[in-house]
Amino acid sequence: MMDRRLPPVRLDSYKPLREVVCEALREAIMNGTLTPGERLMEIQLAEDLGVSRTPVREAIRRLEMEGFLVMVPRRGTYVSDLSIKDLNEVFEIRTALDVLAAGLAAERITEEELEQLERLLVQIGEYIDSGDVEKIVEADSQFHDILYQASRNDRLVGIINNLREQFTRFRSISMAYPGRLKNTLEEHRQLMEAIASHDPETAQRCAREHMENAEQTLLIDLNERRHKT
Repeated sequence: MMDRRLPPVRLDSYKPLREVVCEALREAIMNGTLTPGERLMEIQLAEDLGVSRTPVREAIRRLEMEGFLVMVPRRGTYVSDLSIKDLNEVFEIRTALDVLAAGLAAERITEEELEQLERLLVQIGEYIDSGDVEKIVEADSQFHDILYQASRNDRLVGIINNLREQFTRFRSISMAYPGRLKNTLEEHRQLMEAIASHDPETAQRCAREHMENAEQTLLIDLNERRHKT
């Protein structure tokens, strides 16, 4: 592992230690402290963060599922590198699924689910104002989960859930890009209005535009990171 050390985590957090460690490592990868291709050592990470190896091991497993890390047999754990091919493949799948879900939700959503979406939009706006990225990402996930549920297609929901971890890294990076959060909120609002109007075509268009904007943000971010190295 590199010479520079990660700052110790706060041990007085209300969150489980594995979550605190996971967030610290995820942030270090996203801000470039831990660089693509870099090998991570459990012992060194535990010493740097001021914790035992157990929460580090648990965090590594979680981040591997999310696509931030890759395990190489007999070689160790490395920070994964985002390629344009990876990004394009993930977004091709995600866009197709979200467009389908949005169209179905516009036809099948309940009033209760619409109220849940409205409440989540208010919460996301509040989290944006307070700068709480973790809660924004969580609320964003809940927003999309309600849309998927509203499709009333269990197989579609199952496919999306099986691919969830592959989307998580892209969502986190996109949300962290300057200015993207407020654009995301407005895109969500337009999508919800189309669904509330039971307008499948507009809902599908909004879903597609939302995913295209997220992908463009990631491409810009990826390009900027590469020019810094």
